[in-house]
Amino acid sequence: MAKARTHDHAFEISFFESVLGRDPAYTEVVEILGGLYTQHGRIADGLKMDRKLVKLQPANATAHYNLACSLALTKRKADALRALRSAIDLGYRDFHWMAQDPDLEALKAHPRFLTLLEQLKTQS
Repeated sequence: MAKARTHDHAFEISFFESVLGRDPAYTEVVEILGGLYTQHGRIADGLKMDRKLVKLQPANATAHYNLACSLALTKRKADALRALRSAIDLGYRDFHWMAQDPDLEALKAHPRFLTLLEQLKTQS
């Protein structure tokens, strides 16, 4: 069963990479690929997609949040905190998810993260 799952994900990634190859600005595919890459341990590739999505949709709060997650996973704490600040400024409001998101684990003891979380709590 595990092999089938791995194969299905490899097929999905290959399929979406092919679509993106034909249309590099297809934002839905960029977002999907970012998530697939990250889910399968391809953190650097996920980060690349998240950066691309933020460039394509600079006002998208969720894109900035996902970028923050990828940056946190790569231990780029200062950059991750800046991306979180941008996400919140752009309207990200899911306090409960941000508080328990495992992708942000590297930030959870950081004073700036705690401040952002508190600010988000008061805005929600």
